[in-house]
Amino acid sequence: MMRLVMGLSGDVDRMTVERAIAEFRQGRPVLIEEDGTAALAIGVEDLDAQTCARIDVVARGRARLVLTEKRLGRLGKERAEPGAIALPVVDAQRIEVLARRIDARLDAPAHPIAALDAEGLELARLSFVTPAVVMIPLEAGIERDGTLMRVSAGAVRGYRRAQARDMRIASRAPVPLEGATETEFVVFRGGEGMRDQVAVIVGKPDPSVPVLVRLHSACLTGDLFGSLKCDCGDQLRGTVKAMSASEGGILLYLDQEGRGNGIANKIRAYKLQAEGFDTYEADEALGFGLDQRRFDFAAAMLIALGVRAVRVMTNNPEKIAALEAAGLEVVADLRSTGRRHPENVRYLAAKRDKAGHLIELDAAALPGKD
Repeated sequence: MMRLVMGLSGDVDRMTVERAIAEFRQGRPVLIEEDGTAALAIGVEDLDAQTCARIDVVARGRARLVLTEKRLGRLGKERAEPGAIALPVVDAQRIEVLARRIDARLDAPAHPIAALDAEGLELARLSFVTPAVVMIPLEAGIERDGTLMRVSAGAVRGYRRAQARDMRIASRAPVPLEGATETEFVVFRGGEGMRDQVAVIVGKPDPSVPVLVRLHSACLTGDLFGSLKCDCGDQLRGTVKAMSASEGGILLYLDQEGRGNGIANKIRAYKLQAEGFDTYEADEALGFGLDQRRFDFAAAMLIALGVRAVRVMTNNPEKIAALEAAGLEVVADLRSTGRRHPENVRYLAAKRDKAGHLIELDAAALPGKD
């Protein structure tokens, strides 16, 4: 009977990673294994003194705090790769300072990461928590708690790639929009974690000719609430309007909030921006790179809808490159613009100057200009 149940589970690697993500987001340790080695991975969010005391008993002086290269740079330790800091004692206050405090400096060496550390960081990224993890190597033959979630390192490494391959339509229906009454929503399952992605087909685009397309990453604050910190809401509504006024098009609404960092980390970055950081400086202080998003699965969505050539509405060269790398022909790229005002001009300038976005700004509107 057990063999039958496991047979019905399908892709075991994907299933175990998804369960591991759920455990990790709840602050529970996950056991990562590969080739006879094993290590416990524990997220740093919500670690308190009591939890750390329990971890310390298991660690016996072997724990390490694994941080991204961006976070280590913020701590004054410039590295090209993630690094590990020895934790002779698992101390909640020290971990909080090193992983999250903006004014912190590291007074200890940052060592090269060990086996399974990279997979621990990847599990944190997949879980949308702070990109820092306490890793505890386990000795061979040690008795392991049967309640621990166990996942293979290879399954963690291959999870995103497997998700991008397995895009399938879950549902579709007409959804008339204001100013675009002939619109269909097509919901895809797969692509990025355990989230659904949406293709919004405006009008009747002809897939036999290059289709007008936009890849739009979800922005709760801008798209729904009209935040003035970005131009996302303007781009979203402007795209639908432009498609409706022409021969139609496809807007892909991708669940990659906060440049792939998740809503909680995005709001943490907003707090830092209120203290003077620009959008990329804030993300780096939290341990993130310029952009964690991926667009390979977006191309898979378009291909599933019969699209082979596109005219893409974007300011981001990375989106153009991703579509071309997936085999789509990009025959034109058109700018997607929103309103410029004092609340978002520094954000737009940072995207232009630090990430190479194709944005034109009036010099007089830039910060520090009269």
